[in-house]
Amino acid sequence: MRQDLLPLCALSESERLREEDPFTAFLISGVPNQVVFHRSRFEIDLNRSREQAVYFRPEQAWGLTVWKNGLPASEHLASLMVYDDYYEMLGSFLKGIERNHGEFVLLDVHSYNHRRAGPDIRTDPEQAPDINIGTFSMDRDRWAHVVDPLMEHFRAVKTGDKPLAVSENIAFQGKGEQTRFIHEQFPKTGCAIAIEFKKIFMDEWTGQPDNAVLGKLRDAVTAAVPLLERIVGQPR
Repeated sequence: MRQDLLPLCALSESERLREEDPFTAFLISGVPNQVVFHRSRFEIDLNRSREQAVYFRPEQAWGLTVWKNGLPASEHLASLMVYDDYYEMLGSFLKGIERNHGEFVLLDVHSYNHRRAGPDIRTDPEQAPDINIGTFSMDRDRWAHVVDPLMEHFRAVKTGDKPLAVSENIAFQGKGEQTRFIHEQFPKTGCAIAIEFKKIFMDEWTGQPDNAVLGKLRDAVTAAVPLLERIVGQPR
């Protein structure tokens, strides 16, 4: 979070961390092309519409009061400039990939809490898969040949002695702004898959990682790259 906002924020660093996506940069560290955004979602949430990207009300932020005495208009505008710059960069970056390679797949990686009610209270696993694949904004039939093998790839991965539970549109539906933007801007060439990792790789209340699980998940994401390279661009 930029320095000008820290004195205005009503949340502690640990409270912010609980609703952020720590370690997701590590999960994609084996992917050749990466975009990693180093800002708190409490400063600007790239995965919401521009009008909702700055949290002003508790209902926008899981019941949390984000600002001590509101947010000055100048700071709001500064955050929106970050938002606009990001999407301008992303569009340009992806146009270059489209120009050079035709079709592309973007893995939109996030993480989510499954113990929000308390450290020892877990969300029903039926409603909280280890990996949730979100496909709401895509032409699902057009990209089935990409999405289905990717889900099977993740299902073959084990953490401990059990395979990962992988579901589609259960905990989340992939309705975020980033995938929507990509499918709007690249309707025939861009397949953006929202991937939500349940925080089985960390203690979401203390922020401590489980490095063994993190490594397994990173390896799974890395191993998905050659799979996707074989699939994308093939005649179908």
